[in-house]
Amino acid sequence: MKTIHRILYQPYKWLVAIPVAGIATLVLGVSCILSAFVFGQNSAHAIAVLWSRICCYIIPVRIRITGKEHYRRDRPYIIVANHQSMVDIPVLHGRLGLKIKWIIKKELEHIPVFGYACKKLGCIYIDRHDSSAAIQSIHEAGRKLQKGASVIFFPEGTRTRNGRLHPFKKGAFRFAKDSGIPVLPITIENTIRILPPETLDLFPGTVRVRIHPPVDLTDTPVNDLDSAISRIRNTISSAL
Repeated sequence: MKTIHRILYQPYKWLVAIPVAGIATLVLGVSCILSAFVFGQNSAHAIAVLWSRICCYIIPVRIRITGKEHYRRDRPYIIVANHQSMVDIPVLHGRLGLKIKWIIKKELEHIPVFGYACKKLGCIYIDRHDSSAAIQSIHEAGRKLQKGASVIFFPEGTRTRNGRLHPFKKGAFRFAKDSGIPVLPITIENTIRILPPETLDLFPGTVRVRIHPPVDLTDTPVNDLDSAISRIRNTISSAL
């Protein structure tokens, strides 16, 4: 039955979902850039939230969030989440209710409109192949957090291709320790079935987002950081 549904969805995907998402990205991306120049990043953030919700609505993606009691919207966090799909971005940006700055791989900076809009939103591009440049980008993230924004890291470094959780890189956690801002672990489930990596095999579905209790790494000795990272990774993995 699911195969039949997937076949029937194809005309809608190509004639409605993808064109509308593309137009929304173009129009709201330009609006985001102009709004950031005229009114500042808060107005640009509101437009980005609208874009996120339109993209999820048009697919459509149903989102089920648990654990909202574990965070407050008036304080910053270092958000660490598993990464299954590009759908993770609108899901988190549109529904968490936080002022979000993204750590984005530098290759995405060159996407027309989208790349520049993200820059005006205050997102941080990071060169994964240049460690010194990456460290400088992380320091820039620290300055943005002083204004009450949260930063999202995908500590696996890339999207999973098989749904399994990859090892975590240390950058987000060392940054959380040095900045004194708590880590907010988040588990995202099922986005890989909505839009698998490296494909346009889009299909509706339900995404489950589990928000775990925050973890303060401020007093964690550097020698114990690997153990703390392992525990946070196990927390995220346990909800998959």
